[in-house]
Amino acid sequence: MMQPPDRPLVSVITPSYNQAYYLEVCIQSVLEQDYEPIEYLLYDGGSTDGSREIVEKYALLLAHWETGKDLGQADAINKGLRRARGEFVAWLNSDDAYLPGTISQAVDALTREPEVGMVYGDGLMVDSGLKLLDPHRYRQLDLTDLLSFEVILQPATFMRRSVLEAAGYLDTDYHLILDHELWVRMAARAPIRHVPQFWALERTHGAAKTIARAGDFVVEARRMLDQAQRDPSLSDSYEQAPRRIEAGFHVFSARRLIDAGPYRQAALHLIQAARLHPITVARYWYKVLQAFGSAFGFDWLFIWYRSLRRRLQFRGAIIRPDLPAPVDQAGRFTGQQR
Repeated sequence: MMQPPDRPLVSVITPSYNQAYYLEVCIQSVLEQDYEPIEYLLYDGGSTDGSREIVEKYALLLAHWETGKDLGQADAINKGLRRARGEFVAWLNSDDAYLPGTISQAVDALTREPEVGMVYGDGLMVDSGLKLLDPHRYRQLDLTDLLSFEVILQPATFMRRSVLEAAGYLDTDYHLILDHELWVRMAARAPIRHVPQFWALERTHGAAKTIARAGDFVVEARRMLDQAQRDPSLSDSYEQAPRRIEAGFHVFSARRLIDAGPYRQAALHLIQAARLHPITVARYWYKVLQAFGSAFGFDWLFIWYRSLRRRLQFRGAIIRPDLPAPVDQAGRFTGQQR
């Protein structure tokens, strides 16, 4: 499809390592977008599972690709961000995928409000086989919200490169909340904007960091807040709402620990959050029930309920990245995909 030559260039970076099972769906979801021009860069960390052969299949459609040892995910993404020429930039992990029309909508939002540094949409959580698990719907957030660990969906996020460069790139000392830590620094320099449209699929599977290393998120989250208190661009925002921000840290920690299994530790974090800022905890009342119930051996009940709810609500829908999301913005299932 030919597009007017004055359309802004969008750069998308995909880091990948031994993700051949997911990689082709990710690549296709970028290449099949209805927007031009797109600059697509792919960095493989030296995979040995057949990923290289998949990349070579699409090599002529990539602006740049390379394979070889790197220093981790943040290092690979930073290579792409520094090489990117686009006015707008994003990265898409190799186990995630864009939905149709995503980049067009993101460009429209960023073009419409030139003061905005970043836009983010909603997303769908799917399993390794693309079965729909849950919709992720967000609200408009600000810097204090982000400091309070109200997280947004990374694959549904697009940045203005000038604001990214002012904030700095990914901090390679972070491995788990590297995206959120960057969003905080960017939100300190320019407004961010939520677009209530489904933009991306996020896969959850046994090798995903959110599950495999859930407990380690707590350490990085604490470090981020400690650094924020020393950062002149962030310290004022922290001092304006310290109890809410610290409560947000404890709720975030509890949610990650619930994923990992140490439910009693999660419950202790929620108790501390309630002492600091009860309203923050009240918003996650279902996590309170889950943490305390699971601590007393009823984790099977929550797993059963979640599985039953998903079967009844989504009826085993398999999401195709080349079709629109079968969920409306109210979370209602609108049609089955196979």
